[in-house]
Amino acid sequence: MNQQQISSKVLISKVLFFVFLACILFFSLSPSIALALGLFIGLLFTNPFSKPSKFITKYLLQLSVVGLGFGMHFDQVMAAGKDGFVFTILTISAAMGLGFLLGRLLKVDRIISYLISCGTAICGGSAIAAISQVMDADEKDISVSIGTIFILNAIALFIFPPLGHFFHLSQQQFGIWAAIAIHDTSSVVGAATHYGDEALQVATTVKLARTLWIIPLILLTSIVFKKQSSASVFPYFILFFIIASVINSYTTAIPAALTQQILKFSKIGFSVTLYLIGMGISVKAIKEVGARPLLQGVLLWIFIIITSLFFIIH
Repeated sequence: MNQQQISSKVLISKVLFFVFLACILFFSLSPSIALALGLFIGLLFTNPFSKPSKFITKYLLQLSVVGLGFGMHFDQVMAAGKDGFVFTILTISAAMGLGFLLGRLLKVDRIISYLISCGTAICGGSAIAAISQVMDADEKDISVSIGTIFILNAIALFIFPPLGHFFHLSQQQFGIWAAIAIHDTSSVVGAATHYGDEALQVATTVKLARTLWIIPLILLTSIVFKKQSSASVFPYFILFFIIASVINSYTTAIPAALTQQILKFSKIGFSVTLYLIGMGISVKAIKEVGARPLLQGVLLWIFIIITSLFFIIH
């Protein structure tokens, strides 16, 4: 491909970027459609704004999560967190243990295997980014691990709502299942949004409670890999989510009309987040992941999907 063809491809990707972004903002496109548009650009062209996209994705996701707090009652938040607590402990332990065994069996690099297990066990790319700070993980280790998780996240967003209907899951059951079996918060919210408002509330709360387990896992990692842990990775946005829920539940400080607008913009924020994430999944990124790490991620994910679904149904 010559320089002129490359320039034309970049120009097309920039035009598509703004056209698709405008459609998401003005027509409030669903998270799955937004992700599909992002994948279209990422797989056929390239992300023309890769560096700012990573920064925007991180903080837009956190702001959107906090915004959802204004639509939830604090008692419901506490109840949902309590319902998912036992499942969280069991699935995190199972994911870490099985991830270790699969990594050894498939001869995946020790650090990559550990990061994939952490991403599957807790909250996807966020967990990998946090855990990598207390390991000797280089850029390739992180990119391969996050690439594996992001590919599975994209698949999850499309298959989970139909599976939920196929197994006749209630709103609460689907919310817990999505929070446990889908890696990243953005995809959890995207899938739950399709299923219903109650599923969205349950999924968001259980997932955020699950995210707090990053802290003990960091401490464990610092012992296993003999590194100094860092407190800077604490997910403070979860505290703001709880504060927003308390304000919504026990005060009248924010008018109902404004609350509805906040919720609307939060859901648009999740769609934009998934759009940007989709653009980060390129053919090159898929090739860099390699067969063995991807196979470990898939097998580990299938195990979590099936076992969590079994316990939730029964």
